[in-house]
Amino acid sequence: MVTTVTSYTDTRSRALIGDGFDGVVRLVAAGQYGTGVLLFDGTAVLTAAHLFANNVSSANIIFETRSGIQTISSSRVLVNPNYDTANSNSDLALVWLSQDAPIAAERFGIYRGSNEIGQTFTLVGYGTPGSGSTGTLSNFNEAPIRVKANNKFDADSASLGRFFGDSGVWEATSGKQLVADFDNGLAQNDALGSLINKPGLGLGASEGLISKGDSGGPAFIGNLVAGIASYTARLSTSGAVPDVDNTNNSSFGEIAGWQRVSAFQQWIDQSLRSQYINQPATQASVQKVVNEGSGGTTPVYFWVQFNGYRSDPNQIVSVDYKTRSGTALAGQDFLATQGTLKIYPNEDHALVMVEIIADSLPEPDESFYLDVFNPVGATFGQGVVQLTAVRTIVNDDGWYWG
Repeated sequence: MVTTVTSYTDTRSRALIGDGFDGVVRLVAAGQYGTGVLLFDGTAVLTAAHLFANNVSSANIIFETRSGIQTISSSRVLVNPNYDTANSNSDLALVWLSQDAPIAAERFGIYRGSNEIGQTFTLVGYGTPGSGSTGTLSNFNEAPIRVKANNKFDADSASLGRFFGDSGVWEATSGKQLVADFDNGLAQNDALGSLINKPGLGLGASEGLISKGDSGGPAFIGNLVAGIASYTARLSTSGAVPDVDNTNNSSFGEIAGWQRVSAFQQWIDQSLRSQYINQPATQASVQKVVNEGSGGTTPVYFWVQFNGYRSDPNQIVSVDYKTRSGTALAGQDFLATQGTLKIYPNEDHALVMVEIIADSLPEPDESFYLDVFNPVGATFGQGVVQLTAVRTIVNDDGWYWG
């Protein structure tokens, strides 16, 4: 990624190591490469399904973090079962790592609201760089670099149906794809203003668009993954040709589409949970005291139980959660995490997984907390606004005294 207004050599366009995007990764699958993002539990990367066309079932995932460059092979690939190549519907895949992700790589939560349209987002990826005025660089022969830019979600992709293809048939599922155009401040190059009366002249020097190699790359609202890059297009009508150079090359006047992550959160959540290793089968079997291990990370689980009654069987119950340091410290003894846990229809519980940071340093047993609050669709009981659970990390590295 990304074609930008300013040059990719400008540090404002680079997602440099340590800038908060080290969980955005490069994927190589059957010789082609794309982008992905490490999700909140640290076990899997979310990316685009079309990277795994023609029955490709594995990938290498390349991390660039403060701890260096590390390549990890996949252990499992799951393409969304509703993936539709012709209309880019459900263009999502989950790729599980065969070993622990680098501790230095950020883990990202997913956007769960329904108000993405009209919001500014940050797109990050490894696609071919370029500029809005000339499109992607045809002579770019360097190693892929991680670039960032901003844009704004303008509309639902389903609204563009009549502009796709000679027959005007575009059967994007309503509510599942988001689109943005690449603006340069001029009305004649405002694609979505010209085509569907969604005018906007852009974000100035920070604006950008995805390009080849950005497939699967995240679009962040705040620090949450709201979109996954899927495609670009140049669209026109008999009365408007907004593309500046009449070439499909991610230049000004073109549009791009992202899979709307909030529309797929149940599939993402339940797919991740199904692959948790050594997860407790019952509430009574939850381990409240865990060994830290000697390398990488070790999962520890918190069980969140719903004992209420659903008047509507399709009702989704949720709580927010956040880890809190005790004698065990976030970033040193465990990886801090926070988010929203949803208990879906036909479920009465769900697990929150936290990664313990393993080391070989003798130290005392230490504890940390998980706070659960803001219940939606249920209550904790009269007057109760928060629940807290504790986990103890046991020293397994020899004697400690002090």
